[in-house]
Amino acid sequence: MPENIPALKPFHIVFIAAEVEYDSERSLAGIAKEAEQHGARTTLLTAFPSQANPANIPGLEALDDADLAVFFIRFRSLPEEQFRHIRNYIESGKPVIGFRTSTHGFLYPKGHPLEIWNKKFGIGVLGAPWIKHYPYSSSTDVFVESGARQHPILTGIPDKFHVRSWLYHILPYPPKGSEILLLGQSVDPELNPVPGAVINPVAWTMKNYAGGRTFTTTMGHPEDFQVPAFRRLVMNAIHWALGAGSRIDAADPTDRSALPNGGDARPYSSKPAIEPWIPLTPIEKMAETHYDVLIIGGGAGAAPLFGDYASKRNQAASGSG
Repeated sequence: MPENIPALKPFHIVFIAAEVEYDSERSLAGIAKEAEQHGARTTLLTAFPSQANPANIPGLEALDDADLAVFFIRFRSLPEEQFRHIRNYIESGKPVIGFRTSTHGFLYPKGHPLEIWNKKFGIGVLGAPWIKHYPYSSSTDVFVESGARQHPILTGIPDKFHVRSWLYHILPYPPKGSEILLLGQSVDPELNPVPGAVINPVAWTMKNYAGGRTFTTTMGHPEDFQVPAFRRLVMNAIHWALGAGSRIDAADPTDRSALPNGGDARPYSSKPAIEPWIPLTPIEKMAETHYDVLIIGGGAGAAPLFGDYASKRNQAASGSG
């Protein structure tokens, strides 16, 4: 493809966000906008009337002419007339990308004609089922698998970075023949390894049961999409899945406005992105201001904050201080 033509033109990418835990419709909307800046045509589909409805994702016929399907779904029970668009797409051999909860994307009741997809989508399409995860309070140190450094999806990815996602335990998956790209170590809030935690794959490629090129990651917490390394990984994977690997240098996200909260341009830090709380209005200024209602949140800092405010308010009222 000539260099002056956007790398993802004229591909059609369909993003499917249908889960209730990770605000996936917002994260995927940012990735879709960025893909459009690389020339792609995109469609974003969500559950209706809300993400809590497991049985309705309008517009899945968009998959009929899609070049890439990107899934971030969990425990769906779609009717056959909707699910057939997903099945037909997969069985066409076209590429698939799956995020996190998509390993357990479907939950049909026992005896349902589509019950087989409760496991088939995770294992047969993405390469892993749901097994378990580490504590919600934990996060994950991510590092490049030895021997995978030259894979095009890892272009521009540092040897190590940190994400908020608590680690999924998926071993002994993914299946033989997969290429593991990234591994994860579960760490506690002080960034020490979680006792007993096993290092697990967090990103890999494979050919799914229908022969389609597949990239799967068990990362996908909303804060992960603010990590430059993770954003770059996702865009690289999109280029690779569409056979645009030779143009993968163009996948570097430069327009942060395409991403949730405008993106986060801060360099990688080994610590989670937690910043100290700073009141927008200084206590001294607050003490001089009349409020009809003053709301102070709970937590360890609430009592001393209120005490400081009350003291300075009394000083202001008496003309001292």
